[in-house]
Formats: sequence, C-alpha cells, structure tokens
Amino acid sequence: QVRLEEFGGGSVQAGGSLRISCAVSGSTISRFYMGWFRQAQGKEREGVAALGFRETTTYADAVKGRFTIFQENDKNTLYLQMNTLKPEDTGMYYCAAARRRYSGIDAADFDYWGQGTQVTVSS
Repeated sequence: QVRLEEFGGGSVQAGGSLRISCAVSGSTISRFYMGWFRQAQGKEREGVAALGFRETTTYADAVKGRFTIFQENDKNTLYLQMNTLKPEDTGMYYCAAARRRYSGIDAADFDYWGQGTQVTVSS
C-alpha cells in the first residue's frame, strides 16, 4: 500500500530556512506527480507547490521565489526547501501524490496523503 511520511518540521525564526521531506513507500515516487499543501490554524488547506510533467513546477504566489520543490528518485523522497520564512508560513505541511497531473495545485487531484509535519515560524 502506498504510504507518505513527512519529516523535518520544527520551529524557526523569521528569515530562516527549513527543509522538510516526504518518504514514499509501497511504490516508487516516479509513478506519481508529487505536491505539498499546508493548513494554518483556523484556515483551509491550500496548495503550496507541485511537480508535473518533465519536472515542471507550480508554486502558490505566496511562496514563489522562496520555496523550492524537488525530489530524488534514488531516495524515493520528495523535498520542500523553504527559505526566507515568514510567520505567515506557519502551519501543518502535507505531502501528497497524484496518479494523474492536472493544472494548478488542487487537493482534489491528489490521491494519497501524509499525516503532516508542523512548521512554526516566529517573528
């Protein structure tokens, strides 16, 4: 069975950096299109970044230029490099996998989800 497990969340000061990862098991990561979502306290879940065909990337406007999504197929792992972090970036970050890639970063397009890892950015 396909499983996604996030690692690397924690607390960081504003302006700092953090890298979170998502380990894929039960299948190979190359079989899916991968993405990151986040949910702040009292807010709806929102798309952060996604990988598509031929390693194309899609980012939410709020993180564009600061976050980078990438994966290492030999490690079966997805990453989100977060730089110049802001308090507004605080939330639970979820890894997700889609069997088919659609435009944008819509949660409805993704088939598998991790449990999430907490990222807290202090001012």
